[in-house]
Amino acid sequence: MKRSYFGTDGVRGVAGVKSMSAAFVFKLGAATAEVLSEKRGATFLIGMDTRQSGDMLKHAMAAGLTSRGAKVLDVGVIPTPGVSFLCQHLSADAGVVISASHNPFGDNGIKLFNNKGEKLADEVEIAIEAMLDKLDDLPEVTGSDIGISESYADGAAEYIAYLKKHSPDLSGMRIALDCANGAAYALAPELFKALGASIEVLHAEPDGLNINVNCGSTHPESLQAFVVEKDMDLGICFDGDADRSLLVDSKGRMVTGDHILAICGITRKESAVVSTLMGNMGSELYIKEHGLKFDRADVGDRYVKEMLLEKGLLLGGEQSGHILYLDIAPTGDGMLNAVQVLKSVKESGKFLEEWVDDIPLFPQTLVNVRVPAELKHNIAGLEQVQAKILEAEAELAGLGRINLRPSGTEALVRVMVEGKEQAMIERIAQEVADVVKIAV
Repeated sequence: MKRSYFGTDGVRGVAGVKSMSAAFVFKLGAATAEVLSEKRGATFLIGMDTRQSGDMLKHAMAAGLTSRGAKVLDVGVIPTPGVSFLCQHLSADAGVVISASHNPFGDNGIKLFNNKGEKLADEVEIAIEAMLDKLDDLPEVTGSDIGISESYADGAAEYIAYLKKHSPDLSGMRIALDCANGAAYALAPELFKALGASIEVLHAEPDGLNINVNCGSTHPESLQAFVVEKDMDLGICFDGDADRSLLVDSKGRMVTGDHILAICGITRKESAVVSTLMGNMGSELYIKEHGLKFDRADVGDRYVKEMLLEKGLLLGGEQSGHILYLDIAPTGDGMLNAVQVLKSVKESGKFLEEWVDDIPLFPQTLVNVRVPAELKHNIAGLEQVQAKILEAEAELAGLGRINLRPSGTEALVRVMVEGKEQAMIERIAQEVADVVKIAV
């Protein structure tokens, strides 16, 4: 059964409109309580990022949950993985995060976790959607069976204490933090100070409207410049809900998820790592040269996790810095990722700059081709397109690759080409895109 509201990472949309209206989120809360509660009084956690619409949607969700008898613990502004951790730590029945991650402030979303802090399985999300149509037929909840909502003030401190257990001593290090005016704005500085680092903090003054605006992991340019100008040892940038992070070395160069999988995979002595179809071929070759296997999943952390579990592996992630350490946490965590990278760097005996020097990243280029929505999943199988891809792959001669991927949200096919020479891959990408246009 196809999901109508849930995407690859919860429900997301423009706050105040349709599936992100208060009325709809109230219904979603009620349906979620019915599906995920084994009994009246089941405990649900709610956290949020710093968007202005967060309060509206948090209260709507809490009202829906309590209308069906659930107990709600409001943990306030906290990174998404903080709610995941607290689900386990507090033995809650489920967790809710009000966030649209790296999206613009006008968007918002609902992310749901089960009692183990894991994102919900597809069949559970389908069951919640089905329950939306049954709410009017359910028995009314009245009297003492109606749920309650209360604040839980200790969640942030408990989450920080957990992160410290998995962190190295950072005494003497000068670290710049870009908090994206998002969920990590208070906790990231607290954590890195506690680990002994001397820190400078950028973009940690959220006003409800400035989350992700020219800052954070999607816009790291100001952090890169700051690290070089202030002669910092490194920088760390988070996205709006802090479930991902990227680093910047002392020379101002980005340390992406491709670098991170190599650094941590090799240092942790993993047998294999899982990247995605967009993972860089240069880092793939480097990882393989060091004796690790390299597997690719579909784009999206849920697909990376599925492959990790299927193959019995622990480390995987995306270029964006959404990295999974399944021996530590069930979901991606930006602060955990940052401290794990620094732990690996310290244990390796190499500076971060040396790792970036060593790990080759091939140039990549991406061309978006607008196609009829009903055809986007079939483009790669068309005869003309397949013939062009084979021709291009022969030209790349094993030192590059081509990937055609339908967009998950738009009527687009994304043509990605990577190889050793920028001019060559740009030409090949455009040639493949031109054939796609003709084919449809």
